[in-house]
Amino acid sequence: MSVKPIKDLSKLCIHTITTKPWSLEEAAENYERVGVKGISVWRQYLGGRDIVASGERLRSHGLEIVSLVRGGFFPSVSSRTRDQAIQDNYKAIEEAAALGAPMIVLVCGADPGQSLVKSREQIKEGIEKVLPFAIEHGVKLAIEPLHPMYADTRSAVNTMRQANEMAEAIGSDHVGVAADVYHLWWDPDLREELLRCGRKGNLYAFHICDWMCPTVDFLNDRGLMGEGCIDIPTIRGWAEEAGFSGFNEVEIFSDRHWAGDQKEFLDKIVESYYKS
Repeated sequence: MSVKPIKDLSKLCIHTITTKPWSLEEAAENYERVGVKGISVWRQYLGGRDIVASGERLRSHGLEIVSLVRGGFFPSVSSRTRDQAIQDNYKAIEEAAALGAPMIVLVCGADPGQSLVKSREQIKEGIEKVLPFAIEHGVKLAIEPLHPMYADTRSAVNTMRQANEMAEAIGSDHVGVAADVYHLWWDPDLREELLRCGRKGNLYAFHICDWMCPTVDFLNDRGLMGEGCIDIPTIRGWAEEAGFSGFNEVEIFSDRHWAGDQKEFLDKIVESYYKS
């Protein structure tokens, strides 16, 4: 299968966490300056703001709001903590609706005090609890499988197969999957599971960055596309083969890049995007 090269920025989306030092206004102004067309907003950038007005401002810069990040963190050995997670996800849904974001990315959570099986059961139960509220507000929920190194506290959903099975078991057109190459590139079943996800209409999002080799930090040492060892074009080709036609969302956690000039970093993001 030949992969079509990226020729323009029409499908480039950047997560606000990627340019972490910038305020929401700075991100919007600079993304527009270089021709970025989409933005995924992390919730901490909305603190103390008029969320409706913030959404209008982002769109005034020619940016399509792709998603709100993040909801989830459903599992806990404590019923009180699980109830608090449900309330926080209700709040996230309200924020997404006010912002004009059609989707929330779910980092589903895990609790090392219980089995992964139990955590997965609680994730499914949590999604099902908030789903009617999400449907009422016109917001979709995207389960993001995370690399197994995060299975202790960040997510008990660690493969595309697990995410597919959960989305299919819930069986709603408002529940799908967000695929991130950083978390999934190692999986020998990835192409098959991306195609499965596409057949079900469940492939909601596609996130890109690179895995540095060697990496110095499993959380905050992600690379620009082409800096590391992930074959991003091939995986993007599989996503497109599965019918995905949405944004390619750049999500880079990097102490190294955050410490530098963010305008220079943004220029490098655009340059490296054509390699993805």
